[in-house]
Amino acid sequence: MTNKTTIYDIANRLNLTAATVSRALNNNPRISKATKKLVLETAREMNYEPNKLALALKKGRSNNVGVVVPYINHSFFSTIIRGIEEELHPKGYHVIISQSHEEEDREGQTIKSLLNAQVEGILISVSRSTKNTEHLNEVVQKGIPLVFFDRKKDINGVSSVIFDDYQGGYQATKHLIELGCSRIAHFSGDRSLEIYQDRYQGYVSALKDHGKEPVQDLVLEIRSTAEDGIQAIKSQMALKNPPDAIFSSTDYGALGAITWLKNNGFNIPSDIRVVGFSNEPFTEFMDPPISSMDQSPLEMGRKAAQMFLEQVGKKSAWKEKRIVLPPNLIVRKSSS
Repeated sequence: MTNKTTIYDIANRLNLTAATVSRALNNNPRISKATKKLVLETAREMNYEPNKLALALKKGRSNNVGVVVPYINHSFFSTIIRGIEEELHPKGYHVIISQSHEEEDREGQTIKSLLNAQVEGILISVSRSTKNTEHLNEVVQKGIPLVFFDRKKDINGVSSVIFDDYQGGYQATKHLIELGCSRIAHFSGDRSLEIYQDRYQGYVSALKDHGKEPVQDLVLEIRSTAEDGIQAIKSQMALKNPPDAIFSSTDYGALGAITWLKNNGFNIPSDIRVVGFSNEPFTEFMDPPISSMDQSPLEMGRKAAQMFLEQVGKKSAWKEKRIVLPPNLIVRKSSS
């Protein structure tokens, strides 16, 4: 592996001091035009590349923005990242993407690394396991813009872009009720996370508003995997009085449920109706296509980036903002 050329290598080649080479490369007026020309030509010949981190430390600006998501391979988060990049790239910013893998410790280490890299802001969807917010508070204390998207923590002064998960849960359940469903099961996510708690509360409120009491046997907490969806629907269909509809807080849970139901001779939606959540790309191409709540991830990413741009470079404290994106139920054959 060849060593990178440094200003000291250029200085040795030209018999100049490293300080003179540095000033020449930075177009310092104290250096003659002839010396600048010689240094620049030699730097090109020797394939010299400036240390961008060192320059960032010197200038106090890196033009880098950190984005932290639980997983990058979920289309929801990758679409959010696309929205962030589409908004920030034309403004000259580069996005550094990191994954927490739903681990609080890993999230904290990632935040520390981003701060050491002199990022100008951090946009984050917090991990499922994050309880301690010390690493997030450190970002705020350093005066670096911090923006939450999708999943957030309540930290004073920190702006957020979230989805109206309560209304999403309400509308999905109401849709099934209006189709005549009377026993609607709910596959909830981890309700220690605000987004899943809100979806569950929307489900409960819709039932009560339509004269139906929630039945605890019809509520299961699952992970966002097709495998958990399969296990959940197996247990539901084994009940003495099984459900006639499923509202899953994730599309992966709905995918698992539909897979098992089809493999066991059930017709969808004649025998049982299914609604998912997030409008993952695969929902449109399933047989049958899955009804799902669209969360506008592209818009969420753009709004989060715009919040960062409003805050970056401001010396005085910025005002906390909260944007709540409205739900949009995409109705397909799995429910109607």
